[in-house]
Amino acid sequence: MKSRSTVLILAVLVLLGGSLGYVLHARQRGGGPQLVAAEASFTLEQPGLYYRDTATGRVARSPGGVPDGPSCARFYAAGDRALCLRALPGTPARTEAVVYDRRFTELRRVTVPGIPNRARVSPSGQVLSWTTFAVGDSYAAGRFSTRTSVLDLRTGYLIKSVEEIPLTIGDTRYHAADINYWGVNFAADDNRFYATVSTGGRTHLVEGDLKAWSARTLRENVECPSLSPDGTRIAFKKKVSADPVAPWRLYVLDLADLREHPLAETRSVDDQAAWLDDSTLAYALPAHGSKATDVWSTPADGSGTPSLVLPGASSPVTVPPASPASY
Repeated sequence: MKSRSTVLILAVLVLLGGSLGYVLHARQRGGGPQLVAAEASFTLEQPGLYYRDTATGRVARSPGGVPDGPSCARFYAAGDRALCLRALPGTPARTEAVVYDRRFTELRRVTVPGIPNRARVSPSGQVLSWTTFAVGDSYAAGRFSTRTSVLDLRTGYLIKSVEEIPLTIGDTRYHAADINYWGVNFAADDNRFYATVSTGGRTHLVEGDLKAWSARTLRENVECPSLSPDGTRIAFKKKVSADPVAPWRLYVLDLADLREHPLAETRSVDDQAAWLDDSTLAYALPAHGSKATDVWSTPADGSGTPSLVLPGASSPVTVPPASPASY
């Protein structure tokens, strides 16, 4: 039983890039992560690179670097909205998903089971998605599973689990108890989305349609997709090794012909990469000698070399100037 528990913990740490360890450490201290609100002067109205400061758990902006934003385990922003995932103290594990406007006024708060894993906001800011890591599903036989939700701010409707969406693999409508979705992100129309689905020991890139309530697979071995700002490419992590500690490499897929190419980053990246612009990707990697992570960047065309962007950081996202309608 002890060896089985050890294997489970290692598998979870690989999937989450250490976020579970953070939550367990907080619980062992007899509490949980402090839920800190943003300072009144901290907003998204200044353009820049926003990120989570790993030392404090709070959101900061570069240039500037003062972590005066809210405390988050995962963070993302787009349009005029921001999404913050927080790991709540206690057991069973729960996540609080908080939606903010550009001034970090809270708009919506949802509590879901599981540990924070992925967060995304559509380009308009009107549709949001988050993924949590959960254990205990009967089909999982003691292994992990994910829960992915979608919130439409236009209607207020919350899809608690996209696992319910009809899935087509190849040309066949597919049914299975072990279907898991994660890493949902949206196209500019607030309807089409891309995500990873896992079933039968395989991962697939899926393209989904919220209005038609359907999803279909495009290809195998794609995890944590991230759609480029121009909507033509997807960055993703691909499993290229059987090494459980370092199995992935970052790739970019051209949606027009489904051709892919590896990026210059050869280290194993366990993150959903973020597009800083149409030609550059950013992602978190473990910092040497600590439990923190650093944010690195690399060209999306596979050229060049990786560059350190932000030490002690995670959840990078570029926030452009606010539109006049947001004031």
